[in-house]
Amino acid sequence: MFNIRTLLLCSSITALLACQQQGQALTATAARSEPSSEQSPAPLPTDQIRPQQNLLSYVDTRMGTDSSFELSHGNTYPAVAMPWGMHFWTPMTAKIGDGWTYQYDQHKLRGIKQTHQPSPWLNDYGAFALMAVTGDLKFSQDDRASWFSHKTETAKPHHYKVYLADYDVTAEVTPTARAAQFRFTFPEHKASYIVLDAFDKGSMVKILPQQRKIIGYARNNHGGVPDNFHNYFVLEFSKPFKLQHTFGDGYKLQPNSLEQSGQHVGAILGFDTAKGEQIEVKVASSFISPAQAELNLQQEIGSDRFADTLAKADTEWQQQLGRIRVQQGYPDDIKTFYSAFYRVLLFPRRFYETDAAGQIVHYSPYNGQVLPGKMFTDNGFWDTFRAVFPFFHLMYPELASDIMQGLVNTYKESGWLPEWASPGHRDVMIGSNSAVIIADAYAKGIRGFDIDTLYQAALKNTRVETGRPAKSVGREGLKFYNQLGYVPYDVGIHENAARTLEYAFADFNLARLATALGKTDDAKRFTAQAQNYRHLFDADSGWMRGRNKDGQFQSPFNALKWGDAFTEGNSLHYSWSVFHDIAGLKQLMGGDELFSAKLDTVFNMAPGFDDSYYGFTIHEIREMQIVDFGNYAHGNQPIQHMPYLYTYAGKPWRTQAEVRRIMQKLYSAAPDGYAGDEDNGQTSAWYVFSALGFYPVTPGVPEYVIGSPLFNAVTLTLPQGKQLQINAFNNQPDRPFVQALQLNGQPVEQNFLRHSALLQGGELRFDMSATPNTSRAINAQSRPFSVSTSAEATTMADSHLNKDTH
Repeated sequence: MFNIRTLLLCSSITALLACQQQGQALTATAARSEPSSEQSPAPLPTDQIRPQQNLLSYVDTRMGTDSSFELSHGNTYPAVAMPWGMHFWTPMTAKIGDGWTYQYDQHKLRGIKQTHQPSPWLNDYGAFALMAVTGDLKFSQDDRASWFSHKTETAKPHHYKVYLADYDVTAEVTPTARAAQFRFTFPEHKASYIVLDAFDKGSMVKILPQQRKIIGYARNNHGGVPDNFHNYFVLEFSKPFKLQHTFGDGYKLQPNSLEQSGQHVGAILGFDTAKGEQIEVKVASSFISPAQAELNLQQEIGSDRFADTLAKADTEWQQQLGRIRVQQGYPDDIKTFYSAFYRVLLFPRRFYETDAAGQIVHYSPYNGQVLPGKMFTDNGFWDTFRAVFPFFHLMYPELASDIMQGLVNTYKESGWLPEWASPGHRDVMIGSNSAVIIADAYAKGIRGFDIDTLYQAALKNTRVETGRPAKSVGREGLKFYNQLGYVPYDVGIHENAARTLEYAFADFNLARLATALGKTDDAKRFTAQAQNYRHLFDADSGWMRGRNKDGQFQSPFNALKWGDAFTEGNSLHYSWSVFHDIAGLKQLMGGDELFSAKLDTVFNMAPGFDDSYYGFTIHEIREMQIVDFGNYAHGNQPIQHMPYLYTYAGKPWRTQAEVRRIMQKLYSAAPDGYAGDEDNGQTSAWYVFSALGFYPVTPGVPEYVIGSPLFNAVTLTLPQGKQLQINAFNNQPDRPFVQALQLNGQPVEQNFLRHSALLQGGELRFDMSATPNTSRAINAQSRPFSVSTSAEATTMADSHLNKDTH
């Protein structure tokens, strides 16, 4: 029904949608989300399964690989790797230097390469590849490419296997953290070859026939490395060489030569092979030295054969995936869950090694020195602060502690905290989200790292703007933010509104961290600054809006305009980026009903957009447009928490319906399995958390907002070996609504779960229904944390706002 509430909403978004269309959309939403109470209960599921013990059987590493520059279904590649390993391996369908290294719709492979790529947009560094050929010697990347079929692929975290049809060769690889083993199964042939391509931008190879080895290095990169960067490699072969060649720049063959260096070089080894003969290759590499590469090989492989390394990798992955064991569910959901879970366990990368004295050391991608201690890299905190790090803080506190100490080392070596590291500082994305992950770790009890140094590093971001190694590091626009409470639209700083909102959330986290550390004056300052989001709320339009230096809102304003004042999104996406104070945002938007109606509008309006800032339709826009979710852009990170916000307005059943719909419609264990970029585990972590039935909307606060569990039974093995059994009774695809919730036999009357309570283990019991329970946990006391409704900070926030003269 088209009512006064809809009319009020329409007045604030006239440019977005015709009011009549909005009214129809809202009515349709209500009908879908609030089914009749007369609907009969669904029968218990009979088509679910109990997963087998081999959890790797459910993982397909090709999930999300049907991607391109124009359209991402994940922008992933099938990484063969150990959890958080230093080196990954992947088949390559693309040419050297192409960030889309493996695309599912391609038909030829150029080799299997060692990769460190966190994203096609960041590209790779230190990469090199192996390829097997037979017959005429073909070694350039185009000539050697072989037809292959997905029907002959094994694509698992611990094992990739493929049939190279042009050469009648089966190629396999299995990993360790810093090494790997290859196995090539050849036909009977007098001309069988293994080609090592050390790639461009500086490389060297040296063949050691007596030792059946190749040593060398690869220097290719796309930034973020010191001048002395090398990835030193060593390869050890199981069979003597019949012949050996190298090639130089331009793929110029150097017959019978043993050494080559240049911009782009490689090596070729020849063999006589019998039918079915297998040649194994042990490979390791190091960012420190050739000697360390050899040490990595001995430490991680030694005398092991391919089958031994495969078995060890299998055991490690089974153990990590077994930390969350689905006990009953639908087969497709189980495959999607474990394929997503695998992605959560890949990044950040362990960028450190163990030297001959048994000490942990690392090559610093910041100053080029070899230094003691741990280092992690290949992570964009703009993506991963939202769910990946909260997942680590719940399930992997020891890893989280190591990562925090790695941040200490980054600060000591570069003078700044990273925001996007690959392997060093990269000038990508915005925000000050290192503060968020640090504060979240500390709030959730992670210890064993130098918190005082990290606190000082985070403070530096809020005080110093000069001398930053990249605009993405520290806070771009800091002077304006500290003076005005926002980054102005008209001072030449792009994405200014998004920066303001993210800085305010970082300030909230710093306030809580300062309080925990007894820094009272800092706590007061950051508590006040956490309310800076209010400066950007435009009451006339009802959305967040860029603001000029003189206090006037930027004009003209189109809430559907992507980019400009925002980052990879529009005002409809970033207006919800007040993670710490949804209650305060709700008040600005007019209260529960208008807040909920605006959420409805985003989900149900036509997927309109303005791409004029970019000059073309970027892939994030297209991914939003095509999935029939209105203007909700789940394929990008800024809005992924939005479905959980209905709970803050007293309508948890709307959260339950939308979260379940997103899991069912936008994820699958398929090449097109994501709705957009996967991004270092973040889009996967959203699914993993949501499938369990809760989500960390507010990193820095040790609680989780309740959603809609996907499985009937799941067991989490928590730190210290405790177990949390999550049971969802009467759960089916058409029964997403939580009728009742109990933790260890006690009713849970709130719509959130405390971190400390989950860590105690026990049973979390959901009772599910096809009918929403519109009376459960709807009062103010049952709603998740918001700073405006908490005891902390209200007085300081009010005093800060009184200074706003704009």
